[in-house]
Amino acid sequence: MDDVTDTVEATKQENVTRILDAAERLFRHYGYSKTTVADVARDLGMSPANIYRFFASKTEIHQAVCGRMLAGSYQQALEISLLPISAADRLRKFLHTQHQLVLATMLDEEKVHEMVVVAIERDWHVIEKHIDRIHELVEKIIRQGIQAGEFAEQDAAVASRCFGAATLNLCHPQMVAQCLTKQNRAMADELVEFVIKALR
Repeated sequence: MDDVTDTVEATKQENVTRILDAAERLFRHYGYSKTTVADVARDLGMSPANIYRFFASKTEIHQAVCGRMLAGSYQQALEISLLPISAADRLRKFLHTQHQLVLATMLDEEKVHEMVVVAIERDWHVIEKHIDRIHELVEKIIRQGIQAGEFAEQDAAVASRCFGAATLNLCHPQMVAQCLTKQNRAMADELVEFVIKALR
């Protein structure tokens, strides 16, 4: 019985992955607003009804696609947090990497930017979950920096939230897009060094 259940679950997961792969490909090519569930179904050679067996709506598909993208971003941040370098250098690397990810993926690919903006504007739980996970990761790095004597004694959770708020224009797609052409905004390097210094 367990083998049957495992097979059914594996088949379901395979179908979910195929649907999300196709949806992400179409969202990236045509844009989120111009892609329908029928388009995804046609791309996979199946009926829209079959898509609805796995996802209740296009919005649910979009949430899952965004969740996968954010999981990739989190994984990158997690790997940086484990590097055998100082806490300050990990925070520097984290910020520069996140900023480059936004520039490369979300701004250079206009359709991806649209997907993320829609998710942010609708205040989806996948975005909030990602923010919470990043805050926890940064809090851990800050706490390690405090223990190592790199940073001043302080509440690491509060410091992490402030760190995130102070560096929003490096990681928030809409703010990055707006600040790129402005001459009166802090440069990425300046902002990174400012927040590191604030922790000390």
